[in-house]
This record gives sequence, structure tokens and C-alpha cells, in this order.
Amino acid sequence: MTLEVRPYREEDAQAWDAFCEHAHQATFLHTRRFLSYHGERFIDRSLILEEDGRWVGVFPAADHPEDPRCVVSHPGITYGGLVHAGALRGEKVIIALQTIRSFFGSLGYSRLVYKAVPIIYHRVPAQDDLYALFRLDAARTRCDLSATIDLSVRLRPSERRRRGLKKAARSGIGVKEGLTFLPELWPVVTETLRRRHGVAPVHSLDEIAMLADRFPDNMRCIVALRQGRVIAGTLLFCTALTDHAQYIASSEEGNEVAALDAVFDYAITSSKQNGKRWFDFGISTESNGWTLNEGLYRFKVEFGGGGTVYEFYELTW
Repeated sequence: MTLEVRPYREEDAQAWDAFCEHAHQATFLHTRRFLSYHGERFIDRSLILEEDGRWVGVFPAADHPEDPRCVVSHPGITYGGLVHAGALRGEKVIIALQTIRSFFGSLGYSRLVYKAVPIIYHRVPAQDDLYALFRLDAARTRCDLSATIDLSVRLRPSERRRRGLKKAARSGIGVKEGLTFLPELWPVVTETLRRRHGVAPVHSLDEIAMLADRFPDNMRCIVALRQGRVIAGTLLFCTALTDHAQYIASSEEGNEVAALDAVFDYAITSSKQNGKRWFDFGISTESNGWTLNEGLYRFKVEFGGGGTVYEFYELTW
């Protein structure tokens, strides 16, 4: 097998996105339409892998924002990694990663951070890359824990979550869905993150509105209303098999009336009705995985789920 890699060029965008449509582990986050919303924030180092002139894989990547000798796949998305449609399996993945490593080494890089795609996003199991990383002596440098519901065999929600749902109903909470609620939800998101973590949302309202315009079929906004006001909600990123809670927010009023219990009862039920296999609440870890927010994680798994890991690996040379 002779693999060649070359840098991604802007004229490759349409072919790249078409390739991702059929790739076994790609989601809309891997597309150039998504990556391009970052604008000039990152220096792109994405690669295309070819065999006899035929595309067999793509590798989204960019410079590490703080280390000029490190490349990341990809710093602007939750997960990156090697994307293919079945042409790179077994030993071929090892060769592919060796080729990628050699290419970046020739450019003066000495480190590659690899953000693996969690199995819940795979259309077809495609964890050959994790085996290849093991064979190449990569170190696992980060592991985040997320709460995920298998919608085909959902566990019974806890008594606390069932009580919360009843409380929300008694409090007159109504649940609505629509991307038109984003401007009303975003102040709640901003205040929630400030209050709990002292940070701002990764996306501004303008950025999230841009993404919603680009990917209306991949985003769902679900809110809890009380007397016509949005007091809680979630923004879902939707992929082929998985609905992922990208943002979860509740005002203090929303906390008092268990508004999120109503939001997630609706979200989980509708995700199953829409044919999804997984509902993912997102990670509950901080400090690069070394700290688990046990209360937050317990809240999430009590809806009837278990644990999924998001893994980071590092290749050095």
C-alpha cells in the first residue's frame, strides 16, 4: 500500500464535505462548512490522504494555539481524528498515521494531539485508529467522561428525576422547540456559565445563529417556558445516530421549578421518536479530565444513562 498525503486546499471544500457524508465516523463537525465558521482563528493544517489518486481519508487539523511545534486534530471541534469510509482499516490505519506523522515532522512539528471520535458517533464501528495509536506508542493524555443514554435500552430514570418532572408540570412549565428561540435562550446560557463556571459560552449568539443557518437539520433548540419567558433549555447538535446536548442552561427560577427535567423528558423522547440511537449529555469533567463534577454527572445519568469517554492521544517524535 502506497499512501500519499497532501495539504487541504480551499478548492477541495466541496469534495471534502461530500467525502464526510459517507465516512464511517464523520459528523457535520468535520465538514469544511463547519470548520470555516472559525474564520482566521486557527492556522489550518488539514490533510487529504490518497491512494493511486483516489481519496481514502481526510484529517482535519490546525496549529495548536499555544505551541507552534504542535498540530491538533482539531482545536476548533470536540473531536477530530482520521476520517474514512472503510478504506483505512487494520494495518492500513497504522500506515496512515505513520504517513501523517512523517509529513508533519518534515514541516518541523514534533507533536500531534489526536482527539478521537467517540464510538457513539460512528455509523460503523471504526476504532482501528485507537489500536494504531497504541501500536505507535501514543500516550493517552486526556479522558473526559460524558453521560449517554442508549435509547434502545434506556434505564429507568431515577426517583429524583421523576419527581422533578412532576414538579415542573405543577409549576406550569411548557416545552417548545425551534431555532427561533436561540436569542431568548442565549442570555440564560451566558448567565448559567458565568454563575457556575465563571466563563462565557464558546459560541457567541451571532456564531451560533450562523451555524444554525448553515446546519438547520443538525441543530435543535428546546426551551422551557414559564408565563411566556424562557427560563431553561438546551441546544442539541444532531448527528446520524446521536443527539448531543452542546449547551444546557437554567436560570435560578428554572432550577427552583425543575425546568430542565421537562426539557430533557421532551428531548430524550423526541430523539428516540426521530430514530436516534444515542442521547449524549456531554462531558462532566474539568481540568483536562482530572476533575469530575460528580453532582452534574449524577444529574445526567439519572435520566437513564451511563458513561461514554472522549479521549485525547498524543504522538511525539
